[in-house]
Amino acid sequence: MVDHNIARKIISSAGLSPEDIVLEIGAGKGILTAKIASQVNKVIAIEIDKELCDFLRKELKDYRNVEVIEGDFLRIDINRIFDLKDKYLKVVANLPYYITTPIINRLVDTKMWSEATIMVQKEVGERIVAMPGGKDYGVLSIMVQYYCNAEKQFNVSRNVFRPRPNVDSMVIKLTLLRHPRVKVREEKMFFRVVHGAFSQRRKMISNSLSNALNIDKHILENILEKLKISPLRRPETVSIKEFALISDSLAFRQM
Repeated sequence: MVDHNIARKIISSAGLSPEDIVLEIGAGKGILTAKIASQVNKVIAIEIDKELCDFLRKELKDYRNVEVIEGDFLRIDINRIFDLKDKYLKVVANLPYYITTPIINRLVDTKMWSEATIMVQKEVGERIVAMPGGKDYGVLSIMVQYYCNAEKQFNVSRNVFRPRPNVDSMVIKLTLLRHPRVKVREEKMFFRVVHGAFSQRRKMISNSLSNALNIDKHILENILEKLKISPLRRPETVSIKEFALISDSLAFRQM
């Protein structure tokens, strides 16, 4: 990213304060890093590229509150870097397109932060913030929204990057919920149901779940009807709360 105005908009969306500790994933050449550092207590910038790390340390040497760590965020030992109970930890990042979902999965799994303001590929951002009823709503929407509030901030043109990618971007803000959005008997079953439903998203939910979970279709139809969920509905119309009802019924049935 080469546009300083976009960098300022991202930081403004993050709502940073002097007490904050900020994790930046994929710092690149530091266009965000220095601007963040001027507003917060500390910035921990993780960058996988050794040459970029050397560049950042030289470029940001006057910022005493910036720590550059060479490493892969997906592999690094988070516990050695952060106090996971630090309520002031926020994430600000321009995520690499090719590993956006794994990074978001790890952020959600660690639950070490309060807010994450991230730039992602526009298509991915639309999936993350999607509500039931549209083509963008799916597993990623539910996985993120189960744990977080997800809000679109603004779109970013492909023209602010060098080299110029073939897609536009979107900045979204995730706010970690104190408790998951819905209460379920078994999270493992909940996510099995969600993945199973969307494994054949063009089919009726009774068919996709029956095939994915190896449950007799008539039994599944009875369960859905008791929950007042039509077996004829497609997965993208089913809310997180309704998926929780389905998974709880199936978990109870297996007890």
